[in-house]
Amino acid sequence: MFERPQSGELAILVHIHFEQTESKEIVEEFHELALAAGAKPMHLILGRQRTPFAKYFIGLGKVDEVHAALTAHHAKLVIFNHDLSPAQERNLEQQLQCRVVGRIGLILDIFAQRARTFEGKLQVKLAQLQHMSTRLIRGWTHLERQRGGIGLRGPGETQLESDKRLIRQQIKTIKKRLAKVQKQRAQSQRARRKSQLSHISLIGYTNTGKSTLFNALTGATVLAANQPFATLDPSIRRLRLYNGTPAILADTVGFIRQLPHDLIEAFSATLEETQEANLLIHVIDATSTDKLERNKEVQHVLEKIQAKQIPQLLVYNKIDLLNDTTPHLERDSTGLPSKVWISASTGEGISLLQQALYELLLAKQTPTSNQSFSSSLRARSARQSSDIV
Repeated sequence: MFERPQSGELAILVHIHFEQTESKEIVEEFHELALAAGAKPMHLILGRQRTPFAKYFIGLGKVDEVHAALTAHHAKLVIFNHDLSPAQERNLEQQLQCRVVGRIGLILDIFAQRARTFEGKLQVKLAQLQHMSTRLIRGWTHLERQRGGIGLRGPGETQLESDKRLIRQQIKTIKKRLAKVQKQRAQSQRARRKSQLSHISLIGYTNTGKSTLFNALTGATVLAANQPFATLDPSIRRLRLYNGTPAILADTVGFIRQLPHDLIEAFSATLEETQEANLLIHVIDATSTDKLERNKEVQHVLEKIQAKQIPQLLVYNKIDLLNDTTPHLERDSTGLPSKVWISASTGEGISLLQQALYELLLAKQTPTSNQSFSSSLRARSARQSSDIV
């Protein structure tokens, strides 16, 4: 039920613009997600509407356009860059005679392929079951109600009701298993607190280079790929900050627009690594023209998991892809580091980042003595590099 074919599938992509100010990066991101899921996009259909249509999400004219594209490219899959209701998915599949997947289903499929640890697989399966429970009717419309009459009386439960009951039982079982994992994680967190080491967590939009930066800071070799959700399972390592000060660094799953609510709930145990942090390194793709919108999405998720109050250091990554930017550090009105411009892949600016982390963590521990420390360190660093602001 949950395994998807590894081979690519010929797909028609559909994106509807509902706002005049939508960035072209939204469509590019959609294309990358489809590729990450293993699909082979054959054609992209764009449109503009004020609001979704109730029956098919798109108008009948667009439905005909999608059908024509399916026939022309011999495709058997349509992927929407939007959340579709169960009824809309069912109506579209009946009309187009092919499989239809919404944005949530697409993201869940990617997560199912990328999960490696026992906890990660449980979290993905929980999210899939919660998503599937609302869509069971698609496969069992002929068993929606029991029939009466001699020879047609059922055992008291339709197949649809039976499947829903089985899914509820599986969800309950998975939640129990995740609760055990959560207890084990809580023990590890208590042990880290006793060690009195500062806990830093990498956060940010998907595919901004968090894992590459994690490897650069810790010397680890976790998977770092130029694709959405390359990291799904959290990784934790020790690192040495400026002056050799030890700390703990966690690499977590990236955020994305319209992150499914069920997925946030399912990954609550993993996201606890973010909630427990003393400092968040918010990694931002410096080459993105959509930085402000992506930042809003990250802050929105942090608010959902009650981690927005944790101090953040903004790290603008991938400056090696920009022509006019060099590694530098920016400070706020109090003299503390607020932004660092680096390239995790080339190592440019990593020393500045380590210095910034050291200053911020020291300020959290000894706020009264931080001003004189920051002033002296800033003066010394300014002599070493004229790029520091």
